[in-house]
Parts: sequence; C-alpha cells; structure tokens
Amino acid sequence: MKLKSILTFCLISMLISCNAQTSKNIKTVEVPAFAKEIKTTQKPQILDVRTPEEFSQGHLNNATNIDWQGDHFVQDAEKLNKNKAVYVYCRSGKRSLKASEKLAEMGFKKIYNLEGGYQKWTAESNKKQ
Repeated sequence: MKLKSILTFCLISMLISCNAQTSKNIKTVEVPAFAKEIKTTQKPQILDVRTPEEFSQGHLNNATNIDWQGDHFVQDAEKLNKNKAVYVYCRSGKRSLKASEKLAEMGFKKIYNLEGGYQKWTAESNKKQ
C-alpha cells in the first residue's frame, strides 16, 4: 500500500514537471536580442499573435498577424516555413509563449518569443527617442 502511494506520487510529479518545461526550440528573449535577430535575419518570419484589432493599432514592420485566439491559428501557421526561425510576439508575452509552444508541437525548429511583448517593445523604442 505504501509503495503504491509512493509510486503514484512519483508518477504525478514527473508528469507535472514535464508539462511545466517549455520546448528546447523556444527561446524567450529581451527586446534588444529580439531586435538584433530580426535585423540580422534575411526575410525574418515575424509573427504577431494578437487580435486583428490590436494589430491594426500598431505592429512590428513586416509582421504577419495570425490571431492565437482565432479559429484558424494552426491552419494559418502551417503556411510558415518550419525550418526557418520564427519571431513571435503578442501584447505582453503570455499569448506568444502559448503560441510558441503550439508552434514547437507543430514541428517548428527555432522559435524566438519576445519577452514582455509589444508593450515592452514600444516602451524600449520610446526610451531611445
């Protein structure tokens, strides 16, 4: 009885710890590193996962808008090149991390998630002006 309880506890602990880890394909980076990556990459795949309304209020140059909360996220993301790095952002970084995890599940090899999202990007940009 005691052994069964211990084994159950160990199994549950392993499952929880595995689910808490993000994919090795995802790298969450600060604004300067994200900016450097998209600047030094030829034709970067920049993915804005906010709503179309948020996107229309401002976005990164050359970004593609695929709404994480929309009905066609997977279908639209399948059109991107899985072997090329994808640079993902949202408003604050929460949706983009979830979207990045989904992209990793879909087989994307290299995913950069913007720490702090578009809010932090614009705040950093305003500091430079």
